[in-house]
Amino acid sequence: MPQRIRDAALGALILCVTFTAYFPALRGSLLWDDDGHITRPGLQSLHGLWRIWFDLGATQQYYPLLHTAFWIEHRIWGDAVLGYHLTNLVLHAVSACLVVMIVRRLSLPGAWLAGFCFALHPVCVEAVAWISEQKSALSGLFYLASALVYLNFDQSRRASRYVLALALFILALLSKTVTATLPAALLVLLWWQRGRLQWKRDVRPLLPWFTLGASAGMFTAWVEKTFVGAKGADFALTLLQRSLLAGRAICFYAGKLIWPANLTFIYPRWNIDSGAWWQYLFPAAVLTLAAGLWLLARRHRGPLAALLIFAATLFPALGLFDVYPFRYSYVADHFQYLASLALIVPMASAVSVLAGRVQSKAARAVLPILLLAVLAVLTWKQSGIYRDSETLYRETLARNPASWLAHNNLGNILLQTPGGRAGAVAHFEAALRIKPDYWEAHLSLGNALLQTPGRLADAITEYETAARIEPNSERTHTNLGNALLQAGRMEEAIVQLESALRISPGDAEAQNDLGNAYLQTPGQLQRAIAEYQAALRSDPNLAEAHNNLGRALAQLPGDLPDAISHFEAAIRIKPDYWGAHSNLGNALMRIPGRLPDAIAEYQAAIRMNPNFAPAHNNLGNALSQIPGRLPDAIAEYRAALRIDPGDVDAHYNLATALMRVPGREADAITEYEGVLRLKPNPDLQRMVERLKADRK
Repeated sequence: MPQRIRDAALGALILCVTFTAYFPALRGSLLWDDDGHITRPGLQSLHGLWRIWFDLGATQQYYPLLHTAFWIEHRIWGDAVLGYHLTNLVLHAVSACLVVMIVRRLSLPGAWLAGFCFALHPVCVEAVAWISEQKSALSGLFYLASALVYLNFDQSRRASRYVLALALFILALLSKTVTATLPAALLVLLWWQRGRLQWKRDVRPLLPWFTLGASAGMFTAWVEKTFVGAKGADFALTLLQRSLLAGRAICFYAGKLIWPANLTFIYPRWNIDSGAWWQYLFPAAVLTLAAGLWLLARRHRGPLAALLIFAATLFPALGLFDVYPFRYSYVADHFQYLASLALIVPMASAVSVLAGRVQSKAARAVLPILLLAVLAVLTWKQSGIYRDSETLYRETLARNPASWLAHNNLGNILLQTPGGRAGAVAHFEAALRIKPDYWEAHLSLGNALLQTPGRLADAITEYETAARIEPNSERTHTNLGNALLQAGRMEEAIVQLESALRISPGDAEAQNDLGNAYLQTPGQLQRAIAEYQAALRSDPNLAEAHNNLGRALAQLPGDLPDAISHFEAAIRIKPDYWGAHSNLGNALMRIPGRLPDAIAEYQAAIRMNPNFAPAHNNLGNALSQIPGRLPDAIAEYRAALRIDPGDVDAHYNLATALMRVPGREADAITEYEGVLRLKPNPDLQRMVERLKADRK
């Protein structure tokens, strides 16, 4: 078979086996921060694309090429999760083929075995199955392509090859700056090939690469600290502690590559203690190994080169620089996505050499096939963990019960699940037992208590604790402000919401919430309208702001048409927004001839949320105005009261409707008395007494 056809067939096979091994993850949903990477509504326009490149803080991390890729993908398939998973998978498979080409360029045996091992090794699952880690897959492709082209330049010395390699390196940096280690890896490869480095031939061409890589790395470190939050007590390590961490991390990653057991989404966060003698064993082991391989390098440079490339590629993630994930774990599988090649390639070459010594051609294939089969099965099992967030966090807690982050995240998932509130509270409390100063768990527990009848005061206490621990979080002030609103503490609520906006001036949701506070404050209607309008300037697609602005405008004479237009805008943006449907019905009720349209809106709201008592009550009011529909109106009032027995308006409306039905005066009086028990009213009391007297 011609070489090109054979290579094409094997390349297609890599794609097929990768697809098969990752199939459980292809059916997966969004995980953790995926929704923060898939292009959000405010960035989906051409102006949003401009912001991706030139507005720091517009995206979670400043990786503009990555977010441009997400922007393009969103244009193609919107929020369909499968498309993003397929993109990650194809990027990974293409990178595996690039590994084959690089190994061939280096004249090492086992090129295809190395490519298949990289494609199927389970430590890569996190970088491929997790949509957010498209940064690893995309930057990895550019990294490997740049390395391949540079190795070609090293042989040909053609300027065009150098320029192309440099351009690919820049694309890698714009996708994820851990690729800044490429020039160091290239220098090690050149040393391995020739036994020494020449300044003019080897070092000088890579000086611009080192400059670009160092600049990009320092910029990313600044972004991590300034925008992402990689600062504070969790990052307070001495230089000695960081050295201990680096040695332990190198040993950890090598161990997971060689024996990929118990791979976990969130590994336990080590306690780095410079007073514990045994923690010095890790860096000592690395240094001892390096020294031994240095002595061996006089005859065999390969093992030392592999160790140097492995450590150099891991360098940004070894703890010498602060990155946000260090808050909850110092290690993660995706940190060694590219570094893994430093060990995978030589091990694949060794396996190929061993297999080549077997006389039988069939027996020669057994060892590589067995190795790949084991890796494929492990990857299949590991990728299944990423099918949904609940599975991911339950598996994480099974392997790392002390993961306060997993407890909190699982709790937030359960909080959105019918009947899951008690389980959510248990996980939030578990997170706080492990880490009492974890402000996000206080915030989450506050959210759960806010949904629990009679626990509003406890929710406020949790929010206050969160705000005290993390006063610079917009969310702590926003949630506390909204809870204070529910408690009727308007002035305090406004103070908190204004604090949230000082922290995040353009936050549309905080502006909307502040508008709600003003709307409930006597004499502040215009200020409420101004805040809602500001929210819509910040995010024209915020359906809640449209709905609330409609509610505010509906209170002004002559502004009812504008109110209706905002209710309709909210429904266009969010068709299942039952509250907006109900509010639109209220507005239409005030326009002569629009009663049927109002009824249709109330009915739509009830279809979307059958337990929305105000919609039942309002539908009853509308039906009561239509001849012959009074029984239906009474049924709606009763439906509202089944949902909310304390609904004073529904009791009153039901009583009024029953008064119109001959022979139902006694039932009407009973309903009026129910109103009086809930809300005493002297005028209503006198009316009820007259009705009773008339019946006598």
